[in-house]
Parts: sequence; structure tokens; C-alpha cells
Amino acid sequence: MNIIQTNGIELAYDSFGSDKDEAIILIAGLGTQMIRWTVPFCEQLAARGFRVIRFDNRDTGCSTHYSHYPALDFNALAAALMSGQRPDMPYTLDDMASDVIGLLDALGIDRAHVVGRSMGGMIAQLVASKYPERVLSLTSIMSTSGNPSLPQASPEVMGLMTAPGPNPFEDEAGFMAHSLAFAKRIAGSGYPFDEEAYRALIAEEIRRAYDPGSVGRQIAAIAVSGDRRPLLAAIDIPALVIHGLDDPLFVPACGEDTASSIPDAELMLVEGMGHDLPQQLYEVTIDAIVRTAKRS
Repeated sequence: MNIIQTNGIELAYDSFGSDKDEAIILIAGLGTQMIRWTVPFCEQLAARGFRVIRFDNRDTGCSTHYSHYPALDFNALAAALMSGQRPDMPYTLDDMASDVIGLLDALGIDRAHVVGRSMGGMIAQLVASKYPERVLSLTSIMSTSGNPSLPQASPEVMGLMTAPGPNPFEDEAGFMAHSLAFAKRIAGSGYPFDEEAYRALIAEEIRRAYDPGSVGRQIAAIAVSGDRRPLLAAIDIPALVIHGLDDPLFVPACGEDTASSIPDAELMLVEGMGHDLPQQLYEVTIDAIVRTAKRS
């Protein structure tokens, strides 16, 4: 793992493949760390002839955290947004998009293929639309356009996502059960849930960094990001939208709307895929990313 400084913060990253190959930047989702892009996934993608770079978004993993900010009050956030006010928050998705460019600058990379999952897909969309000269292709996975008229996740799913879990250093079993319950709920029906792999992943994330407030701060960043469709309409690079037909967090209409908002974007709807990326889907996902990259 390496650390670079950009935008007044530190970003942790690592890299796979040759630095002489075209770069692919992998952007993680809400409150999760770069290790959600697993080593086997990164190695398989790098083996296709790319330099693959994953990193911890600000406020996650080994990058700079904003733990000194007060915990998010969801009711206050909703009230502020309803009244047209901007809530007090430490950063926005635009800042996180700027971090991607800062990472490219620090690594001396002029242009890269940008791939994001969930919130990372939103960030990737912003990078592609606001920094077109730096992006070769865009792949948005299990994400959304910010269209306010799209169907929302059920209260039950949102409750599981936002409910605070036990402190893992005080109740490791309770924290693990809490995390696994949400992971199982958003997983697709087409592939067996690998509980052992998820346990290992969650344990590794706890070891790298535990910051229960980061999810709320990133939800706030998403909440104020608004409707990205006008920005998506200006994207003029090869673009791919991958979305699971079983996704309960961002329902399939979210992926469809994202693809329809980007000129000439390819939409790949995956049967049995939920809001996760099981190992059984690595090959088809990598094939699609590479196919999109080669269109550039």
C-alpha cells in the first residue's frame, strides 16, 4: 500500500500490472474500502493488459478521515434538504471526484479508464463529465443517475444500511452479524452467498480502519449531489452501465436511467446479480470493462 497527498488529504492506494500499460482506476462504494475490489479481481483485470489502481476514498480505509465532525443526524439532513438549505458537511462527491484526478496527477497518469461501483459509480460519472480530457472510458456499476423520480430502496433495506452496529472491539460477534445481515440482504439470488469470504473481508476492513461515522458523512455527500443527468448527457467517451436485476438498493431502473442519460452508453443488465460483485461474475464483468476500454 502507498500514500499520496492531494487536495489537502492523504489517499491510500495500490497498483497491479505494469505502469507502462493504460491505467484503470477502481472506485469503491459507500463506506467501503479499496479491498472490496479484491486482489483476484484486480489481478485478472491487470492480466488483460492494464495497470489497475484501487484506492481508499477519503473518509475510508487508510486515507484521511473526518472523524472530528459530529455524527450525521439523518432527520436534520432531510429537513435541511427539504427546505433548500445546504447542510454542514465536510466534503461532497465533487471533492471525491477531484481526489481521483489528484491521484492521477500524483502518479503521472494523463488519462485513465474509470470504473466505479455504487457510490463509486457516482464519483466515476462526475470524473467523466467534469474532467473529460482525463478519462478514456467510463464503467458505472450498480449505481444511479441521481434522478429524484427514480424508485427508492425499501425502508427495510435503508434501515439495515443506516442502523448503527455494535462496536467491533467491544462486540465482535455482534458487529459481524450486523454486517453480514446487510450483505446477505443486498446480495443477488443467482449466486450462493460466500459467508466465509465476507467474514474475512469485514475483518480486514476493521483491521485497516474502523470509523462508524464515515457512512453517514458519505450519505450526506450523496444526498446533496443532486441530479447528474445534465452532466451525463455531455459525456462523449465509451461508457458502460452494469446493473443487477436483483439489486434492492439501487433497483434496475436506476441503471437503466443512468445508461439512457449517457449518449451511446451500453447497458448490461445481469440476471441474479444484486448490489454486490460475487466471484462468479468477475469474468463477465472484466470482459465488459475491457470491451468498453478498447472502444476508446
